[in-house]
Amino acid sequence: MTESYDPYPNAIAEKVNEALKQEFLLEDYTVDINTMKLLVQDAVHIYNTERPHWSCHMNTPEQMHSQRNVKIKTFKKSHLSKASLAKV
Repeated sequence: MTESYDPYPNAIAEKVNEALKQEFLLEDYTVDINTMKLLVQDAVHIYNTERPHWSCHMNTPEQMHSQRNVKIKTFKKSHLSKASLAKV
């Protein structure tokens, strides 16, 4: 959960972590930290620009964000304010 009590950015990070481990198998590499950073950077680039996603109607995230025909799903509740969350 983030500082603003919004769990969705963390869910996105967890999804990317899952892809790095399960699709790109980065856990299996025994390399130095600088090489791992390059591998992660390359994997994230592929994930965003070359890999189609079911949730993006089989577009890449880059294609989805550059188009205006398909509404991008959002699960953030816009009617909640920080003040109402502070009461919880």
